[in-house]
Amino acid sequence: MIAAQRQFRHLYFAILACASSALSAYAAPVFPKDTGARPLSFTGVNLAGGEFGDVKPGTPPIYGQKFIYPSATEFDYFAGKGVNIIRLPFHWEVLQPEMNKPLDPTELARLQSVVQSANDHHLTVILDPHNYARYYGKVIGTPDVPAEAFADFWSRLSTNFQHNPRVWFGLMNEPHDMPTSQWLGAANAAIAAIRKTGANNLILVPGNNWTGAHSWVGDGADANGNVMLGVKDPAKHYAFEVHQYLDSDNSGTHKEVVSQTIGVERLRTFTEWCRQHHVRGFLGEVAVAENSDGKAAIENMLVDMEKNRDVWVGYTWWAAGPWWGEYMFSLEAKGGVDRPQMGYLSGHLQEKR
Repeated sequence: MIAAQRQFRHLYFAILACASSALSAYAAPVFPKDTGARPLSFTGVNLAGGEFGDVKPGTPPIYGQKFIYPSATEFDYFAGKGVNIIRLPFHWEVLQPEMNKPLDPTELARLQSVVQSANDHHLTVILDPHNYARYYGKVIGTPDVPAEAFADFWSRLSTNFQHNPRVWFGLMNEPHDMPTSQWLGAANAAIAAIRKTGANNLILVPGNNWTGAHSWVGDGADANGNVMLGVKDPAKHYAFEVHQYLDSDNSGTHKEVVSQTIGVERLRTFTEWCRQHHVRGFLGEVAVAENSDGKAAIENMLVDMEKNRDVWVGYTWWAAGPWWGEYMFSLEAKGGVDRPQMGYLSGHLQEKR
């Protein structure tokens, strides 16, 4: 039941929302020098909408009807609040309707235009194929979707952004219900393909099991903490992406949080694991609904992450975007008025631009 909630969390709320509505990659280090300022180096939000709509072979979703990308107005709003990074979800199938074939030129141009607009607002962009390690519903690393096909996709996509250090490559959103070794093989194939193009962009590598921080370290042979140490990046320029919700089952489907300290508690073992193995982490999704316990839980969690900035690169809140409507976690301004949760992040965002 919990797995089903997680699998359809974004789709469920996306349906509700739709109903209601030339830099060099080698130019500079991706991580800015730590000045000791309170916020983490990268503070941002998922600007969702590109992953909305069903995808079926031969019948791609139509832009503006089934899926949408953020506008320059939204980039301006969030940059003005101190956001300096956005995670940009989209469907793999929209960009590459057939495995091992060229990317759709119209959709690639659309994505490039959105990225350029974000960069013009001094925003770094995380490209996020929001597919749960699936392609048309079939699992990566199986005969239906070989790891080589996933590598082909990333080879083609990274070629188009390899000279832009303000673009990061988020390999995949929330792989789940597959052997972790299978996911690792696909991830390593994609990383090798990216580096073969000459791209040196930062890569965010998720784990299996919805890439939950709370479950990253475990005793089982299939645990992320055991298997994902096998990541191979010739450039050694990657971080592990985890997600963490603060409700009773870690699914992000309930308004109530467990306690005001639950965020600190659920990140602790992952933070320690990263430090032990000299790797870094990025919190790709986190959110709470509007309530006092949620506000305190986010405050405590972000303060703790900032104290552990040797591990934590940054975070992106889930979520905002033009079609979210009354989604309980939305950061999208309503009628020109900030959402309450924007206030929860006060003091944990970079300087306003």
